[in-house]
Amino acid sequence: MTLEQIYTLIGPDMKAVDMVIRDRLHSDVVLVGQVAEYIINGGGKRMRPALLLLTAGALGYHGTRHHEMAAVVEFIHTATLLHDDVVDESALRRGRDTANAMFGNAASVLVGDFLHSRAFQMMVAVDDMRVMRVLSDATNIIAEGEVLQLMNCHDADVDEVRYMQVIHYKTAKLFEAAAQLGGILGGAAPELEQAMAHYGMHLGTAFQLVDDVLDYSGEEATTGKHLGDDLAEGKPTLPLIHVMQCGTSEQAACVRKAIEDGGRDDFPAVLAAIRASNALDYARERAVEEAALARAAIARLGDSNYKEALLQLTFFAVERNH
Repeated sequence: MTLEQIYTLIGPDMKAVDMVIRDRLHSDVVLVGQVAEYIINGGGKRMRPALLLLTAGALGYHGTRHHEMAAVVEFIHTATLLHDDVVDESALRRGRDTANAMFGNAASVLVGDFLHSRAFQMMVAVDDMRVMRVLSDATNIIAEGEVLQLMNCHDADVDEVRYMQVIHYKTAKLFEAAAQLGGILGGAAPELEQAMAHYGMHLGTAFQLVDDVLDYSGEEATTGKHLGDDLAEGKPTLPLIHVMQCGTSEQAACVRKAIEDGGRDDFPAVLAAIRASNALDYARERAVEEAALARAAIARLGDSNYKEALLQLTFFAVERNH
């Protein structure tokens, strides 16, 4: 099953989610709508809403509440993107100017706040305490992850354990929540609901690890972001951590200086060190391990096209080039 076939499987549901998003983006404040529309229409894969729809489908859910919940997940994700790009001073996302580059930092932060608060309005309307608990907990942990990442910037002593905590909080948590919500809506038994959550967490971790690889190996035209952005921000991602742990003393010193100083001046030397120490292979292998754990988590899920799609997503996560 290809990625296109996966999205075809949930095509009608994704259209319904898009309708919810359009409806709930409405605001009498013109700038709110302009900024929100700009980033929502930015060409993203809508991976998190798709994950919620697929997990609900795999558990035989036939209602419409998953459309509203998928839109909530997308709003939370979009809000974090708006805030991330301001914090990181990013100028390019998905091959075009970031919202902060187009509208300014203040507008991006405030519209991000609007999307967060609109998501919580939608959660309350669902009137399900379990759903609200999963999403509110996830939103809080994501915020903690953002702060953890900020604390790690320019810190060359960050090890793999500390870095994986950032990934689990900042990225994987919303994947986990989306998959768990599908389980809740599908009426899964507690063990199966937790299995869906574990699937989402491992999938999200694999997804982020490959993003780390692409920051040093992708093509800008394909990834839609400037190569070396993580290095410019002084972020000690897994490829850099591996060089410092397993490379030569000269390679480790080069990477340490680049993390502590930030900027792009050291990018060619750092890239050479990454390639010489096989750091990208190591990071991708870790992503492959996480993808395998995701597949194992749903081994007991009944066979269906939806399960096949969930399994295929784990391969896409590690094989993609964007």
